[in-house]
Order: sequence, then C-alpha cells, then structure tokens
Amino acid sequence: MKKFFIPILLAALILLSIGSLFALRDEEKLYSSIRLVGRIITETYTKYVDDFDLQKAIEAGISGMLSTLDPHTVYFEEKQYEDLKVDTRGKFEGLGIVIGIRDNVLTVISPIEGTPAYRMGVRAGDQIVKIEGKSTRGIIIEQAVKKLRGPRGTKVTISIRRPGEPKLLDYTITRDVIEIKSVPFYGMIDDEIGYIRRTRFSQDAST
Repeated sequence: MKKFFIPILLAALILLSIGSLFALRDEEKLYSSIRLVGRIITETYTKYVDDFDLQKAIEAGISGMLSTLDPHTVYFEEKQYEDLKVDTRGKFEGLGIVIGIRDNVLTVISPIEGTPAYRMGVRAGDQIVKIEGKSTRGIIIEQAVKKLRGPRGTKVTISIRRPGEPKLLDYTITRDVIEIKSVPFYGMIDDEIGYIRRTRFSQDAST
C-alpha cells in the first residue's frame, strides 16, 4: 500500500504546487496532462518487474520536458547546482586548468593564466593520464574535478602525456585560490573602436 501511495501523493503535490499558476490558461488540458503523468508513474512504480528508482525517473522526466524548450532552460540536480554556484562566483580552489574529454582521454583544454598549473608549464592539449598515480582511463569530468580541486596549499600530482615527449611528464602542483576573470582584456583598438574580451558570465562580470 505504501508503494502505491507515494506516486499518488507526488502527483497531488504537483497539482497543488503549479495548478494555481495556470488557473486562467488551458486549465483542463494542464490537469489532464498531469493526471496522465501521475498514472504512468503509479503504474510503473507498482508494476515494474525490477527495482524502480523513482527519484531518478522523475529527474529524467523533468529534464526531458525541459529539453523541448530553449537550450537555456535546464534542470540542475543538487550537485550540479553547487558546481554552478562555484563556477558563477568565478573563484575556486584548485590547479587552474579547464579540462574536457577528448578522444576518450582526460585533456587540458587550456590552463588559466597566472594559476599554479600555468606557472608549472601545463599546456593546452596535454593529456592527463594519471592523478596521484591512478589511471584516468574511463574517468568522467565530475570525478576528475573532484580529484583535482582541493584546499589551498595542498598538493596533487598529475602525469601528462604530451605530443613530442617520449615519456610521461609528472607535475606536482600546489593548489591555490583560482580567480577567473570574466573580462581578461579590454582596451581601445583606435580612437573610435574599443575591444572587450569576455570569456564567461559570473557574479563579478559587471565590475
């Protein structure tokens, strides 16, 4: 009974929380659609043959719904939201590199000028094949970020494969506070034309 009750309660909460927002616009269509969603959740939750992760399914449904809108309307899970807040503050503690997955390998997209990684000579295109002696094969960005970031003053060793170098290059880098400048350059090209380079949007972008 408890398993059946949870989806019903969830559907009811959805109705109560957003129903008032659409009271004057396609109200019946809205309620009909929400009832359909509630029914699908209930049927799946109570009759699916294997374990059913309700939270994961709901988050996937929300993401799917928002994907039909513009590309800037997205749903963030709690961890993703915390990462976003770090990013938009323009400040974090770590090495000072932008990383990505290229050809299934953890790769430095670019070092941030003036940071520990930049001063140590880490370059764009460097492949990070080990972190603290452990292979990065199959690693995802979130895992790599967690391993590379850390309190100021602590150290981390990365092993890099660089084109043209016969052996791996080991860098032991001391983490520091990384401040990312939203506008790294601005100035006048001539008497009439100014140039502003903005690399990102953050809380200090307007200052």
